[in-house]
Amino acid sequence: MTYDEFGFEEDAGGTESPPEPHVPIREQFPPAGSVYLGGSSDGWEYRTVFAGAKLAYTYEMVKQFLREEGYGDVPLPETAEDLKLFKRPRGRQLQLFGEQGYRHNPVKILFPGGQGRRNALVLCVYNEQAPRHLLRFHGVLREEPEAKTPDT
Repeated sequence: MTYDEFGFEEDAGGTESPPEPHVPIREQFPPAGSVYLGGSSDGWEYRTVFAGAKLAYTYEMVKQFLREEGYGDVPLPETAEDLKLFKRPRGRQLQLFGEQGYRHNPVKILFPGGQGRRNALVLCVYNEQAPRHLLRFHGVLREEPEAKTPDT
C-alpha cells in the first residue's frame, strides 16, 4: 500500500472502470424481471414503494425520483396535502379504479392499503414505448395470458 504526501492511500492500479452515466428509466425502461433502485419491473410497469416519517417527506422523495428519472414534465399535485385529495374516503361508492391515488399517464402514485403503511406511497411508472401503452395504462385493454400448449 502506498500513501501520498498527505497520508492518503494512493490508487495502486486504477483497475476500476469509471462508473457508467445514469440513464433515466424514461429513456431506457428496465427490462422484465429486473430490479432497479429497490423496485421491480415487468417490462411494462416499474413499481416501487417510498416511505418516510411523514407523508410530505415521502411525497418529496417520489417527486425527486420522478425528476431524476426523466418524468419532471408530468403534472403532479403540488403538495402532499393536495395528493391526499386523490385518496377516496372510506365508504360505499362506485369504484372506477381498484387502487386509490393520483394518475397521470405514465405515472401512478398510489396509497397502499392496510394498517402500518400510513406514510408510504407506491409509485408505478409505465413504459411509454410498450405497444398499446395508453389503452393498457387506463385499463381499457387487458392482456390475456397466452394459451399454453402441452409439449408432446
